[in-house]
Amino acid sequence: MDDELLEGQLAYYRARAGEYDEWFLRKGRHDRGPEWNCKWFSELDRVRKELDGFAPVGDLLELACGTGLWAVELARHANAITAVDASPEVLEINRARLHEAHPEVPIHYVQADLFDWHPEASYDTVYFGFWLSHVPPERFEAFWMLVRSALKPGGRVFFVDSLRTETWAEKERLGRDPRDHTTLRQLNDGQEFRIVKIFYDPEELSSRLRDLGWNVHVRTTDNHLLYGFGEPRTESWRIRRE
Repeated sequence: MDDELLEGQLAYYRARAGEYDEWFLRKGRHDRGPEWNCKWFSELDRVRKELDGFAPVGDLLELACGTGLWAVELARHANAITAVDASPEVLEINRARLHEAHPEVPIHYVQADLFDWHPEASYDTVYFGFWLSHVPPERFEAFWMLVRSALKPGGRVFFVDSLRTETWAEKERLGRDPRDHTTLRQLNDGQEFRIVKIFYDPEELSSRLRDLGWNVHVRTTDNHLLYGFGEPRTESWRIRRE
């Protein structure tokens, strides 16, 4: 997958920074009506409860941290957070949100392209929300190597992402091309960007991670979300930092 597509994906999320929360909170053109929205928020609450039970305590690394919608949940558990994102626009929103919600939690912000970044420290937990689906297939293994390299011995991972639920008509409307794992996204002002978007089957994802040396439980909500949590197998090899 060429660099031009990934550059366009980054440009999309930079341009979308100011309106990203509208999608998450189902406002404006993302409002799907009371019944649909209620199911969406109910399923988000289920993942939040799972995250609370997982209890991401200690030093935490959030990859592709976005506008901070998940960081406010993570900060209720973590002692300190390192938040990484390639978009300075979302980092600014994130910083303001976390300063208001959890000023007591130390947060270190890093602007970096996750496809060309390596952690300088080790963490008790690595978290990423709605990011794995934007990792190109040929970079999947390298990404999980990055996650592993960021964990302390006994460290764990938690992630959440989208679950494939669209009909074929919706896929066509969204400009999705399953042949190259991309989809067409539009901003409020009409700008269009083609980005990576992969919808994982829970069992297949769990199997792939098992082959890479992970014990990860992958689960789904009723309609919209996929999430997983686990850790590297202790007998599997560990990456050494250079």
